[in-house]
Amino acid sequence: MQEALNKLQELQKQATTGKPGKRGPRQNIEALLDPGTFIEIDMFVQHRCHDFGMETKKALGDGVVTGYGEIDGRTVYVFAQDISIIGGSLGNAHAKKITTVMDLALKARCPIVGLLDSGGARIQEGTDSLAGYGDIFYRNTRASGVIPQITAVIGTTAGGAVYSPALTDFIFQVDQTGLMFITGPAVVKAVTGVDISMQDLGGARVHTEISGVSDFFCEDTDSCLQSVRRLLSFFPSNNSEKPPKIAPTDDPYRKDEGILKTVPANAKRAYDVHKVINYLVDNKDFMEVKANWAKCMVVGFARIDGAPVGIIANNAMVAAGVLDCDSSDKAARFIRFCDAFNIPMVTLVDVPGYMPGAKEEYKGIIRHGAKVLYAYSEATVPLITVVLRKAYGGAYIAMCSKHLGADLVMAWPTAQIAVLGADGAANIIYKKEIDNSADPAATRAQKIAEYGEKFDNPYDAAFKFNIDDVIDPRETRTRIVKTLKALENKVEPCVPKKHGNNPL
Repeated sequence: MQEALNKLQELQKQATTGKPGKRGPRQNIEALLDPGTFIEIDMFVQHRCHDFGMETKKALGDGVVTGYGEIDGRTVYVFAQDISIIGGSLGNAHAKKITTVMDLALKARCPIVGLLDSGGARIQEGTDSLAGYGDIFYRNTRASGVIPQITAVIGTTAGGAVYSPALTDFIFQVDQTGLMFITGPAVVKAVTGVDISMQDLGGARVHTEISGVSDFFCEDTDSCLQSVRRLLSFFPSNNSEKPPKIAPTDDPYRKDEGILKTVPANAKRAYDVHKVINYLVDNKDFMEVKANWAKCMVVGFARIDGAPVGIIANNAMVAAGVLDCDSSDKAARFIRFCDAFNIPMVTLVDVPGYMPGAKEEYKGIIRHGAKVLYAYSEATVPLITVVLRKAYGGAYIAMCSKHLGADLVMAWPTAQIAVLGADGAANIIYKKEIDNSADPAATRAQKIAEYGEKFDNPYDAAFKFNIDDVIDPRETRTRIVKTLKALENKVEPCVPKKHGNNPL
């Protein structure tokens, strides 16, 4: 027995010994999980390729570490690639290890986290490497909406390796070291003649600010892993559970006088909607998603009375909070995630409309804008809407109006709910009177005031059952807390169907 144990210990040492001075995948996994909870599986797997000299490049584990452990006491499955072993490239055995742990996560109905650092497909294994990627993509898709899937790009992710992250729910990307691109700078240079650095092609700033591919920008690996832990704290382990509630440490019925100063009465003045969010959520603790992309829309997770909620808000600080192609995509994807995992949503509305102009029309604002309509209409979780100020036209409908299924719509006294703002409406409705008057400017001002008095306020919408109440802003948190409790056991009947056809 001792001889057998000695051999086991020798192989374990061989499999787990990394490069001197380099932090390896096991260290990253240990930093992610609760201390001492990681159980590794398939440690001794090796590839079976004998072409192109690969028989001399065998390594236990084949460049990826897989297993499971706990985060905040809940089981999480994990895999972490090791670029120091055959470049972290994905061949048949490497892929099989990942798909095995993905299958276990789905069977156990637990979240899965991937820590990526890979040069892409293992060319020496030919179509076996492509098949491996296909097997992973298939499982990403089948698990979507059933278990949370999170990707942390801590190193290079190239070629086929980038598509699995794109199929997961959230992507974290580490500055400088985390890279994502379909083809690297050398190929770009050969094909297009353009010189570009790896950072400018696929760095964390590119994908969190320009492309919108990644959800979270991380300064370093440690902060990335801690952020993954924080994000998971808002989620249930699977779609059949409710999100984990914690003992609240903030007065659920607190009323802050400061909230009265957050939204200017003058509709042309901008303000930061984050300040409103901070007054409403527990302890000003808000984890924003895609904070640096499509900034006219703010989305993220918080707790209200200890229970996780998703927040969706127009941000008047950027383009007046307008809905454009990117902000529509941002909101729709977030809404669908919250609905898939039973997370109630609170929508804060201050939207002048959809972005006008040829640029947005050519990009497909009609199609992209429809995604928000679809996402809210499809949602079955508790939906609470608060109209802070402007809610005009089609964008009023899109931002979780009663007509799309909102359970309760409240408005502040500053709300302006109408087809058009008073300025634009007066120019259309009273055009003849204005043009034919002795003093067009004075007549126009009078008609704007008349329209505003009649329609450009929350009360006409309340009279017509299009909103449920007009409230004192100081009561907003209290009303949200009580409504969430009242809707805790909400059941929304669904029309039987295979699936809808989302306007992708």
